[in-house]
Amino acid sequence: MNAYSKTPLLDTIRTPEDLRKLKVEQVRQVADELRQETIDAVSVTGGHFGAGLGVVELTTAIHYVFDTPRDRLIWDVGHQAYPHKILTGRRDRIRTLRTGGGLSGFTKRSESDYDPFGAAHSSTSISAGLGMAVARDLSGGKNNVIAVIGDGAMSAGMAYEAMNNAGAMNSRLIVILNDNDMSIAPPVGAMSAYLSRLYSGKTYRTLRDAAKQINKRLPKILANRANRVEEYSRGFMMDGGTLFEELGFYYVGPIDGHNLDHLLPVLKNVRDMEEGPILVHVVTQKGKGYGPAEASADKYHAVVKFDVATGTQAKAKPNAPAYQNVFGQSLVKEAQKDDKIVAITAAMPSGTGVDIFNKAFPDRTFDVGIAEQHAVTFAAGLASEGYKPFCAIYSTFLQRGYDQIVHDVAIQSLPVRFAIDRAGLVGADGATHAGSFDNAYLGCLPNMVIMAAADEAELVHMVATQVAIDDRPSSLRYPRGEGRGIEMPDVGVPLEIGKGRMIRQGNKIALLSFGTRLAECEKAADELAAHGLSTSIADARFMKPLDTELVLKLARDHDVLITIEEGSIGGFGSHVAQFLTDQGVLDTGMVRFRSMVLPDVFQDHDTPAAMYARAGLDAKGIVAKVFEALGKDVKAETVKLA
Repeated sequence: MNAYSKTPLLDTIRTPEDLRKLKVEQVRQVADELRQETIDAVSVTGGHFGAGLGVVELTTAIHYVFDTPRDRLIWDVGHQAYPHKILTGRRDRIRTLRTGGGLSGFTKRSESDYDPFGAAHSSTSISAGLGMAVARDLSGGKNNVIAVIGDGAMSAGMAYEAMNNAGAMNSRLIVILNDNDMSIAPPVGAMSAYLSRLYSGKTYRTLRDAAKQINKRLPKILANRANRVEEYSRGFMMDGGTLFEELGFYYVGPIDGHNLDHLLPVLKNVRDMEEGPILVHVVTQKGKGYGPAEASADKYHAVVKFDVATGTQAKAKPNAPAYQNVFGQSLVKEAQKDDKIVAITAAMPSGTGVDIFNKAFPDRTFDVGIAEQHAVTFAAGLASEGYKPFCAIYSTFLQRGYDQIVHDVAIQSLPVRFAIDRAGLVGADGATHAGSFDNAYLGCLPNMVIMAAADEAELVHMVATQVAIDDRPSSLRYPRGEGRGIEMPDVGVPLEIGKGRMIRQGNKIALLSFGTRLAECEKAADELAAHGLSTSIADARFMKPLDTELVLKLARDHDVLITIEEGSIGGFGSHVAQFLTDQGVLDTGMVRFRSMVLPDVFQDHDTPAAMYARAGLDAKGIVAKVFEALGKDVKAETVKLA
């Protein structure tokens, strides 16, 4: 043991098995050291922060009481799982979090046996846990299944669907509700802790079951009265548990999630229960134990690298404006002219720029919580009454509302405006947050206008275009991060629907871009020109309706036509190919056509630049694709040029 270590006890723990060998009075020290290590690690890597600090004691207590990984522990979303990773054999790699080849920022099955279910999207833990519990029962197993879900995640319908099913099945499942924001619990103290321990203990449960049997034999009026007395006694400390009990869960709580003297005995009692399902309501504080996080409005939910002593986060060099801010500011300008414009988001106001709109128009802003399905149909209802809803949701989260997009919006041709943030690859959050599929999953829907902004100025004009589209739904996609730093228009001007634009005129190679790969197309065109290949560049602007006139002209006037997009197979390139084949353009072989899309794999986290390079969607990859289409070797051509 290192005498100078800030974490001498934690240094002795490689896995939870080592933790469980300690005396109960040592667990507090482990938790304190685990918090210190989490702070130190995230100060180096950045990442989700406040949520992890809030569950340090809970994480330590669960691994101390339960036999993980035999007992299955599922963290909903997974952004609070950094302390869990430190305790489960990954401490030596914790400073590789969210970097290329390093640990994932979320739970991941392929990373560790202690991660039985991968996450990153919210509200899946209870459904997955119930599946594991039923699998255990069918196999004759005895292990516990524990799902830890935050109060924000409990705003999603899927969590209640799972609880309703679990309650009806009476399967032995433990759900821990980590309540750090709902305030559905009163201040938790000694009486609450005592009652929680009492009600989770075997004696009380045995007496309660016996009382139920006796009640069945009592005259109805007496039985009802006895039940009411018991409900009132439990209601005294529950104040929020009634809903969970109605869903068929045995409710325990609320208990102080930072007090191990309260947590440990209750978790032991719950572990030893032979029936289920059980809900343990734990109240925690996001950012707990780190002053700057506790004092911050967002509790340092997600951070970049920071100074541990002061909490000051490293500032990125001021560059171009972030796309989400351009969207928010553009929407404000449009809403100043049109009082029918409203903004909707699903728990991501700052991530989508809706927070900017909210400051200007709080009464016209709706954050519906983690409920994308509801958000879409709610927007459809507004649109049906003549309002102009902008539904701002990340591409990867909009997938959750797909049925509603089809049935409630597209079939009825309601003018819901989808602002799709995080289009394309997103870097450190990896595959779970990459906006890879919206071109494909929206492109197949009738009645849909689909746009992609090539830069921040185009985004301004496309917001104005969406305002003007009042007879059908529309979508506008843009990436995470900063724009190009180009001159911005004062006001947005609606674009002609289904019309692209020529950026550069050549005569041999045509690059047709959909989205922000346009900048890479320009770099590629410069390199191709150096090889003597005159190159045209066009910005499609619209995937649907497609600018067929532009596509035909590019195909007829060039030897090679290549489409480039930040999306999967089945998107823009597929639409162009379908049109060209239908027109018979490819029958004659007069143009060599290729489409460049994201590779057909789920790419692991890295920097966006590295991910795009690996995907072949940078300037170098575009040049290589041109030479491949021409049947030439790019390396050999480069040598000739030299």
